[in-house]
Order: sequence, then structure tokens, then C-alpha cells
Amino acid sequence: MNIDLAATVDLLLRLLNTPSPTGFTEGAIRLLEAELDALGVGHARTKKGALTWEVAGTGTGHTTFSGHVDTLGAMVKEVKANGRLRLAPLGGYDWATVEGEYVQVHTQGGAVLTGTVVNTLQSTHVHGPALRELRREGGVMEVRLDARTASPEETRALGVEVGDFVSFDPRAVLTDAGYIKGRHLDDKAAVAVFVGVTRALLETLPARTVAFHVTTYEEVGHGAATGIPPHTDELIAVDMAAVGEGQTSSEHHVTLCAADSGGPYDHALGGRLREAARRAGLELRVDLYPYYASDGTAAWRAGGDYPVALIGPGVDASHAYERTHVDALEATARLMLAHVRAG
Repeated sequence: MNIDLAATVDLLLRLLNTPSPTGFTEGAIRLLEAELDALGVGHARTKKGALTWEVAGTGTGHTTFSGHVDTLGAMVKEVKANGRLRLAPLGGYDWATVEGEYVQVHTQGGAVLTGTVVNTLQSTHVHGPALRELRREGGVMEVRLDARTASPEETRALGVEVGDFVSFDPRAVLTDAGYIKGRHLDDKAAVAVFVGVTRALLETLPARTVAFHVTTYEEVGHGAATGIPPHTDELIAVDMAAVGEGQTSSEHHVTLCAADSGGPYDHALGGRLREAARRAGLELRVDLYPYYASDGTAAWRAGGDYPVALIGPGVDASHAYERTHVDALEATARLMLAHVRAG
């Protein structure tokens, strides 16, 4: 069950540094396609833009792992009178978690402009107590472009228009202690693990045929509603395991999510994953996430007729500046391998 962790982390950092807010995922998908081409693995895109590949097993049965490469981000909602940009969020995050963040604005013409998310009362020397009392919400947040502009006309002359995508700077770092911190570990950590698991399966074929399905609209709720291979016997969504007070999840472990906002996942499939963890000598954490939904939820709601489970590496500060550890990546990969090699 050897996992090339160095290659997995290298891919993860490259994925994190490739902008891919929901609806603007071409760069990340192309990066994955290049990785699969280097491994000699065939792949295909769905009409919706998801990426799927498969490793044939030596026996019967078919497991699909689903993860997503789309991330939180924004779109330009308005070019304001002062030349700055009002944003519409993509995905569920609190505005306070992106205040002060660097961004890129991707214009329809292909230009990339940089800027910073600020609020309309940002200077404490000007606004004093009003800044501390300000409720961070869409109407008071704006992008200050790194360009000389103070009017809508000047901003539009740069090629910026309503509907342009905006990506947040991931600030991705691998620390000496083995922590990976940055935006968008949700869910690029799992997608990088998929390629690492694929590499391991090519060395020792699994008992079951294994498919990997990387979606591009999970953050807005309908990623895996289509495109799951029709011969799937069981679907295992792999996504971040949110770490926080009252949770068992840890940045150093893999977690089984027993239930989220969509209700409980399949009990029997969860039991098989628990058994696979036991065989692999893994400490499997178990949690519930009341403010969470996954690609598994989307697949079921779209009529998917198969059991679904949800696992993932522990990620701290979800939907903000996130962090995990290489331990959690390795544990997630080992659990996936143990499950599919059991037949």
C-alpha cells in the first residue's frame, strides 16, 4: 500500500495554486489530465465538465470515489461608481474570512488583474468605531484593483465586466512540520490523493474496479448530480473532514462522516470502511457535520441508486485559511486502498 506522499503533496500544491472557482475549473482539470497522461491512464470528461478515470480490478464489483476540484470564489456583481468591484460569492463562506485577501480577476478577454478584498470603512483612522461595529456582508465588501482606476469607465477600460470570475489567493505552504496550509484544501486535498491512489493501484491491481470522478460544481450543490459511472455499485465521496470544537476529526487522521445536513449515509458501507480501517491499522475518526453536504448528497438527490459513504482528511478552519497534515492525506489514501483491495 505504498503511497508516494512527496508526489501527492507536490500535486496538491500545484492544484492549490491553479485558480478554479466553481464554473472556472478548466486549468485544474487540464492539470489533472496531464498527470493522468503521464501515468498512462485513460480519462474522459462529462458534458458537464467533470473528469472521470478508472482502474480495472481483478474481480467483481465497482467502487466510485467522488471528489471536487471547484473551490470557493466570487463573480463580479457590479462595477461601482468608485471603480471598485462588488462581488457575488460562489460557495458558502463568511465575508469576514476573505477580508484583506488578495484576489485575481479573470476577464472575458483573458487578462488577469490583481486586487484586494476590503470593506467600505476599512481605515480605522477615518471611520474609528464604525469599522469595529461593521457587519461583514456582501454590500460592504469590495475589490480594490491594483490599477489606476476611480470610475466605472476606467475599470471597464481594463476589460473588467459583470460576470467575470474572481479567485482568492491560496497562499499555499508546506511547513517543515508536514502541515499544508492554504485556501481550497476543500477539496483539492482529496483530488491529489486520488492521483496518488491511482498510482498505487497501477502497481498492484485492486480486487474491485475503481473509478474516480472529479466534479466541478460541488460548492454550489450539484457537482455529482450527473456523471457517476452507470455501473457503480457503491459511491464514496471523499471531501474534507471539518475540524473544530465538539468534533472528533483531526488534521492527522481520516474521518468517516456518518451524517451531514442531508441525513445519515449508508450504514453498511460505513461499516465496511470501518473494517477496512481496522485491517489497515488506521485510527478512523467518526463525526457528524450539521452544516455540510457532499457530492454524495447531490448524487443521491439526483436519484443515484447505490449506497453512499463520506470520508476525508481532517482540515482545520474549513472555508477559511485551511490546514491539514500529510498524515491525514496518507491515512485517507490507505483507507481507500484497504477498502478496494478487500474485494
